[in-house]
Amino acid sequence: MVDIVLLEPEIPHNTGAIARTCAVTGASLHLIEPLGFEISDKWVKRCGLDYWHLVNISTYPDLDSYFAKNGDEHLYLASTKAPRAYHEADLSGSVALLFGKETAGLPAWLLEKYRHRCLRIPMRGQARSLNLSNSVAILTYEALRQQGFPGLLETGIMADD
Repeated sequence: MVDIVLLEPEIPHNTGAIARTCAVTGASLHLIEPLGFEISDKWVKRCGLDYWHLVNISTYPDLDSYFAKNGDEHLYLASTKAPRAYHEADLSGSVALLFGKETAGLPAWLLEKYRHRCLRIPMRGQARSLNLSNSVAILTYEALRQQGFPGLLETGIMADD
């Protein structure tokens, strides 16, 4: 099982694309306020296409509320500042992948508190970061790969019978 947790997302297009990733993978989406948009925003809906009915989505007024309901036992934090790459982590069990807002990432206190659970996506030093929705997709599929892609189709229409 994979939970995607977005801390104060700002850009509706990104959240819509992330919701679509959640829809096709079965991951749950947790949004921690304040949001930089309304969930009903046409851009959020457009990016998520007609998959919204497939998304298990929850919202929380703040990070403390998220932790009070879900805990932090299976939490991993995504950050360009992380000490290890995502492929070095054991994501084979239930995981909650926490991502920060587009303009600032995750707060320093949170990265320090969970330093041993911080993961980064390797990239060139000259680049600041990937788009948030791309980062979510990469880590989601890595977790699902380690879990054996539970509940997902393993063949395509061109598969040999």
